[in-house]
Amino acid sequence: MRASSVNGGQEPNPVHDAPSTEELIEQLQRDRLWLLQQLDQGRWPELRLDLAALERELGQLLEQAQERLSPSS
Repeated sequence: MRASSVNGGQEPNPVHDAPSTEELIEQLQRDRLWLLQQLDQGRWPELRLDLAALERELGQLLEQAQERLSPSS
């Protein structure tokens, strides 16, 4: 098996390449917004209630994560 030329033939370093917690939260918020937009457009009508509940729970989880990561005022 050949080494990838993408990173100069080096093995990927998951710790070094991992996004920060803030970046992960931002991506999850973008994903949540996309899901909400899809639901508003009528996508997946048979799953709408379950996906809407998931979207709400994800929103609450992300709020809590941001509160815990924010420095105390």
